Amino acid sequence: MKLTRWAIAMYVGLVFSSGAVLGAFVHRAFTASAVSANTPRNPEEFRKRFQAEMRARLKLTDDQAVKLEKIMEETRAQFHKTRSVIEPEMQRIRQAQQERIHAILDAEQDIEWDQVRRERDERIRQRGGWVPR
Repeated sequence: MKLTRWAIAMYVGLVFSSGAVLGAFVHRAFTASAVSANTPRNPEEFRKRFQAEMRARLKLTDDQAVKLEKIMEETRAQFHKTRSVIEPEMQRIRQAQQERIHAILDAEQDIEWDQVRRERDERIRQRGGWVPR
């Protein structure tokens, strides 16, 4: 079968086009910025972004923005107060859980359980989370 110049040009164009599309796809795949859900959260940055978004989307006046700031600050204080009351009880519950788990394990399992807990705590620390003790 003899190919005409037009057919050869079409095939070369198709190969070139498919290469360009594949190249663009690979470039996007390798240069796309990664988003991680495990990045440590900064409450101050969150609060600033939230307030800026509310100011823009709700078209808050300066007075309303100041009132929103005050509401956010009061809410934060309430959360901290509540956590300080609840946390000792949560710690007691965690400690009771650990004691109950240790009670059902033999010596070898107990050693492995301690290792599992240390590894878990380390993963949480690496993500910037809070490790209960």
